[in-house]
Amino acid sequence: MWSSSARAATSGSTAACCSPTRSSASSSATPTPTRRRRVWRLAWARSATRRGSRASRTSSSICCFMPARNTLENKIIQNISRRFAQFFIKPLMSQDAVLREIKAVDSEHKKNLLSDGWRMHQLQKHLASKDHPYHKFSTGSWETLETKPKERGLDIRLELLKFYENYSANLMHLVVYVKESLDCIQSLVESLFSHVKNTDQRSFKCPSQPLSAEHLQLLVKAIPIIEGDYLKISWPVTPNIQFYKEGPCRYLSHLIGHEGEGSIFHIIKELGWAMDLVAGAGSDSNEYSFFSVGMRLTDAGHDHMEDIIGLVFKYIHLLKEDGIHEWIFDELASINETEFHYQDKVHPISYVTSTVSSMRLFPPEEWLVGESLPSKYAPNRINMILDELSPERVRILCESKKFEGSTNCAEPWYNTSYSIENVTPYMIKQWIQKAPTEKLYLPKPNIFVPKDLSLKEVPDKVTFPTILRKTPLSRLWYKPDMLFFTPKVYIIIDFHCPLSSHSPEAAVSTSLFVDLLVDYLNAYAYDAQIAGLFYSIYLTSTGFQVCVGGYNDKMRVLLHAIMKQIVNFVVKPNRFSALKETSVKDYQNFNFSQPYSQASYYLSLILEEKKWPLVEKLQALSKLESDSLAKFVPHLLSKTYLECYIQGNIEPGEAESIVQEIEDTIFNTPNSVFKPMSPSQYLVKRVIMLEKEIKCCYQIEGLNQKNENSSVVQYIQVHQDDALSNIKLELFSLISSQPAFNQLRTVEQLGYITYLSLRSDRGVWALEVVIQSTVKDPSYLDSRIDEFFKTFESKIHELSDKDFKRNVKSLIDSKLEKFKNLWEESGFYWGEIEAGTLKFDRVESEVALLRELKKEEFIEFFDEYIKVDAPQRRTVSVQVFSGNHSAEFKKAIAEADQ
Repeated sequence: MWSSSARAATSGSTAACCSPTRSSASSSATPTPTRRRRVWRLAWARSATRRGSRASRTSSSICCFMPARNTLENKIIQNISRRFAQFFIKPLMSQDAVLREIKAVDSEHKKNLLSDGWRMHQLQKHLASKDHPYHKFSTGSWETLETKPKERGLDIRLELLKFYENYSANLMHLVVYVKESLDCIQSLVESLFSHVKNTDQRSFKCPSQPLSAEHLQLLVKAIPIIEGDYLKISWPVTPNIQFYKEGPCRYLSHLIGHEGEGSIFHIIKELGWAMDLVAGAGSDSNEYSFFSVGMRLTDAGHDHMEDIIGLVFKYIHLLKEDGIHEWIFDELASINETEFHYQDKVHPISYVTSTVSSMRLFPPEEWLVGESLPSKYAPNRINMILDELSPERVRILCESKKFEGSTNCAEPWYNTSYSIENVTPYMIKQWIQKAPTEKLYLPKPNIFVPKDLSLKEVPDKVTFPTILRKTPLSRLWYKPDMLFFTPKVYIIIDFHCPLSSHSPEAAVSTSLFVDLLVDYLNAYAYDAQIAGLFYSIYLTSTGFQVCVGGYNDKMRVLLHAIMKQIVNFVVKPNRFSALKETSVKDYQNFNFSQPYSQASYYLSLILEEKKWPLVEKLQALSKLESDSLAKFVPHLLSKTYLECYIQGNIEPGEAESIVQEIEDTIFNTPNSVFKPMSPSQYLVKRVIMLEKEIKCCYQIEGLNQKNENSSVVQYIQVHQDDALSNIKLELFSLISSQPAFNQLRTVEQLGYITYLSLRSDRGVWALEVVIQSTVKDPSYLDSRIDEFFKTFESKIHELSDKDFKRNVKSLIDSKLEKFKNLWEESGFYWGEIEAGTLKFDRVESEVALLRELKKEEFIEFFDEYIKVDAPQRRTVSVQVFSGNHSAEFKKAIAEADQ
């Protein structure tokens, strides 16, 4: 009746996920393009302030995750799992819960109304066969779940109970991830889930492809919300899942989406027509799939749209003429095999959700592998997909505000304006003929494919990072990998440049310098990313950082190329113009961001020194010219200090030689612009201290008054980094986050985006409560947050010893949870170095304090800093008013206490 899979977890954690087999046509997941281009982002290192202080997130997945370490906790887990199982056995579906969920779905839908990702996704679906599930509305709204059903005399609760009949055990899969024996797991699963009924339902099958002839050979011109032009060329293709061992779409996406010399992207980038390119097939359905090539265009690229489309077809023709190459397939297979073998461990909740999805699509022997290891070279399959990428089967979507005034249709759910034109094979033939004449060719063998995957021997066991080397130019922190034993390394070179942010002009110049560096390196470094060696160069508050991570074998080759690019930097006018244009649009597009993001931005302006307003940066960027940037960069780099961090499969001597080579490359050359600086020139990161016992409000209209959502961020500043205060604040966040979500979102239905979490700005710890709402104005939302704290005060004071100890233990367990991979461990240690706190034993010291913490101390902390009338409470409320609440805004401003 059940399919199950288990894998031992060294962290001692438990997770479970259960899913009915269904078609992706009914999925309501956020639409994201299938990205062939691999962009390495270190969000985990920049967003997680401290271990054990993660913000909670909600998900539409039916999953549960619990840490388990002893018999008592196992009993608790069994009770929770029993409730989880009862959803599939005997769901309550109470009338009030159904109504609350309808409101939540509607709130989420309203959040997406001005999101171009959702708008264009639904437009693509709208232009499909009306009798195919793909055509349907993706998510749901008050209209579809309440108004229209009532008009038809339907009771939505009864309809849900009817839909529940689709949950039959023969169509469902279960994954359990727990540190127990297989016999124990099997016994647990049978006791909890054996009562899920099996009605022998048949799996739903889509009626093949959703696009008929009338939906092909089309050019759709659509008007987006944000600034920027986007082009997407797509074809219906045979789903790659049917041939996952051969991987034909993976082979083609590798070539069509390549960014090295001779590629589509390299040519249109050099011509100044595009800023990025993604290619690949996207669908988890066995019945239909689409292969797409998408790109962000410049203004010049919009004018040359036909040339770009012609170039794409020209490259497809080249692939047909040149034939399928076994060495390319073998190279990809080798990379995939290495990646699979040395894959990083992920959190149990991620693992169970991905595995349960694989069980729907693959035979049991492939559940843990899925389509990640294509191993069968089948040129006929690749040619089959290649033949499907024809002018006769194409559909083209172009998004641009330049189409305003020339569209004649509107998509019904998001009201996206669009028009349709026919595109014949003859027209595409003409576009091919006038496409750029620059030579297209296939990529050469990848020099970054790792060969040496051996593990280095480290003579001494190192628990924490140590300073291995220090000079007037740099400091090196080093830690060998003593935990994961993989042939990988993680390197950070932090360029501390105090001249990077002393004015809006300096800030935007530094940002554009970093963007140009990445742009220049792209063609060369793309192969490294394909081979599992990633790099990132990004702006910081004190300069910029270079990060390299992945297999250590060819790491020095890539790092040397990056440093040479920095040293030999010149401003190329054509690339400067393209990147400046894109940056200007990105700044302008902040006006269309979610109101809660705008509120958070205003809060950062209030709190942080040297945080320049976007409007000032946009003005500075608009005036910036290539020659002024060329003069600024030597000035920027004239005062530089390098903070270096190296961790992983690397010996101490090699780590030292890497930093010495960097110093020699950028400092010790005859004409180097890099100069050392004195310690007094280091930038100090500071945050404004709010006044105690005074609640400040910053009230402003939203930047896009068409957005129906208003938002509030209430920020309660508590203390600077201190172990004892940290654990008390973390404990309060742990105890209060779920009740806050339940009261403000579930009970009061104030908005879909609602959460209470910890926040740390440059080592200053705080609580923040965020609500985004269409139903109430920010002043009202703020008052409800205050009311929650007042109501919750009694619960804190009445907290039983048993509940207090249980929450303390839960926080201890989360802190003692082992790092999952090298990047997570490195992120923690680098966070301590970057903040200047250097508390590498933070976990151990805070756990020791937690074990001694008394309930009375915790309550005293709450009374002193957090409750509404606390003597040390420091609060600011940032309120963003939508057009729906303009009257409330005028009233709030008129009544404001200046």
